[in-house]
Amino acid sequence: MTVASRGRIDKRQAILTAAFTVFARRGYAEACVKEIAEEAGVAKPTVYNHLNDKENLFRHAIEAAADEVMAANLEVVERLREPGPDLRAALADVAHRLVQVCCAERSRSLRRLTYGQVARFPELIELVQTRTADRVAEALADRLARFSLAGRLRPCDPAAASEQLLALLTGPLETRSRLGTRKVPAAEMRAVADAAVDTFLRAYAAE
Repeated sequence: MTVASRGRIDKRQAILTAAFTVFARRGYAEACVKEIAEEAGVAKPTVYNHLNDKENLFRHAIEAAADEVMAANLEVVERLREPGPDLRAALADVAHRLVQVCCAERSRSLRRLTYGQVARFPELIELVQTRTADRVAEALADRLARFSLAGRLRPCDPAAASEQLLALLTGPLETRSRLGTRKVPAAEMRAVADAAVDTFLRAYAAE
């Protein structure tokens, strides 16, 4: 890759990061390209050169943010590759880290923007769902399948088990965070994670 190509990619990423920040701060309707350009440290025409218009900029900013959240979640799930002898402790650690990602400002802003603009951009739900929840569920199902085959969990449908564990985490968080509009205290995050793992293992622990 040439220096010029790398520079263009870096500038585009800076614009997308700035755009998400401004959209999260202002909402779609109140955000303006001029403020996004200032946030990114580029000229206003540069934003249009890279992303054409405000709607396209919004879609790509949401997509980039969803990819960042997905990468953070996949990195957490990867910790189950080497869980050690105490599976409960490993699951509790991963559950707590997933909760922290879910409650981080970027994830909360992503949910608020998605919910708030779904009438204008109905494809957002599918875009964000595919890039975040679906990919994470698949990765977690792979880990749980290996635990089941190794006799560390009872025989099960790993996709269903993954879906249920994630639901035990995200369901309470949606309520406690008021759909991403409230910061969840650390003690509550830990309690949600521990309760989810406890309930999950009551259903799936090997006999």
